Amino acid sequence: MTVSPCRSNFFVTHKDLYHFLCKVQENCLKNNCGQIVSISLNIDWVDPLVVLHKFTYKNDINFYIENQAKGEAIAAIDTVLKLEIDGKQRFQQAEYFIKSRLQDIKNFGITEHSFSGPHFFCYFRFFEYNSQIDYPFPSATIFLPRWQIAVKNQQCILVNNIIINSNRNVENILEDLHDKIKQIQSLESTVNKWDQVPNKFSKQSVTNPQDFKRAVISAVEKIRTSDLSKIVLANALDVKSSNSFNLFKSLHNLREIHPNCYIFSTSNGKGQSFIGASPERLISVNNQELVSDALAGSAPRGTTDAEDAANANRLLNSIKERHEHSLVIDFITQHLSQLGLSPRVLAPRLRQLSNIQHLWTPIIARVPPHVHPLRIVSQLHPTPAVAGASRDFACAEIRRYENFERGLYAAPLGWIDGRGNCEFIVGIRSALIDGDRARLYAGAGIVAGSDPEKEFAEVQLKLQALLKALV
Repeated sequence: MTVSPCRSNFFVTHKDLYHFLCKVQENCLKNNCGQIVSISLNIDWVDPLVVLHKFTYKNDINFYIENQAKGEAIAAIDTVLKLEIDGKQRFQQAEYFIKSRLQDIKNFGITEHSFSGPHFFCYFRFFEYNSQIDYPFPSATIFLPRWQIAVKNQQCILVNNIIINSNRNVENILEDLHDKIKQIQSLESTVNKWDQVPNKFSKQSVTNPQDFKRAVISAVEKIRTSDLSKIVLANALDVKSSNSFNLFKSLHNLREIHPNCYIFSTSNGKGQSFIGASPERLISVNNQELVSDALAGSAPRGTTDAEDAANANRLLNSIKERHEHSLVIDFITQHLSQLGLSPRVLAPRLRQLSNIQHLWTPIIARVPPHVHPLRIVSQLHPTPAVAGASRDFACAEIRRYENFERGLYAAPLGWIDGRGNCEFIVGIRSALIDGDRARLYAGAGIVAGSDPEKEFAEVQLKLQALLKALV
């Protein structure tokens, strides 16, 4: 059912919604309470990135994630409910918050479709506590958006989450919904072009090249003489632009350059945003079927087909890269098993991106109803793909080697719906945007035999691809 743009027709077509809201309001009046209602409607197809661009404001918290390969994109704008947490219990507190709030939400509309119904959007920092006091994102943020628009397989669904109480005018609620749909449907369905404002920029590595290479040498020695078998060392690049970065233009560039990655963005409502193009899914759950990506071991793409095939062949047969990859597979399977799941490792393959290729092994499992997705996220984060092995040892060494705050870099970002479905990615190949300044992040996995020159080159390759999208 596609919503009519005519207001009178809208009220006639949605008289069931009107009666539903009136009944909810009567209950609120009777019990002297408020009630969250989630309304899901089919609308004509429109690009969620265009909607995010047109309807988000600087002081709004928002979230965006897309996967072109799956034909999916979802944008969340403004908040109805929000929780910000710090500390060791952040995943447990987030799980309790979501489960308790879902019990209080009444649903209306096409609730059985993909991306219908209430979704809680979440982002967690890499570490429980920041060493940088003024880092602009809390340790964890979970929110239920006021507006959510998503596409999957050419179907477009709008979700409006609202709070009903005895004072709300139900007709005004319907008018607001009608007006929003009319505004959305008046947008061009896809991005055509952005204003081409020439940017001049300067850049500066947060860790200078020699210091990074010395850190790699030191880490390799630590691996030789201790129980550490891998550590992921990141570097950051600070960029100052002559103009403020256009967040939506950057996201559009990322989707054009990296069609095989998850394109993502989240904003804190204070002017800062965190964006990126991640090739790595931490977990997705659909109808209790879980998929997790073991993604580690990399090589550059070739400039010719022959060179590309040779690079891929070396990657597939490299003892060092395969060892690094196996650490991630073993970690994920062991930690899923500890939760009572029975993981199954699929055949290894290559994940080939525009400028780099990775060893990639999907791992699948069936999730019991009593295991909440955030329990799995908590168990897996951070994997050896972004921290190292053993995990606690590697994280302590990362704090010692890196001279900047990771924040949301390499951390879990994603959503959970009311049916236990979810998708969480790992926030790598990413940047923190603040007006005309950006900090770009990328890392490399260090194992026995790592060469400092090659690891430095790998990080620069990742940073340059991200920089290209921003400027």
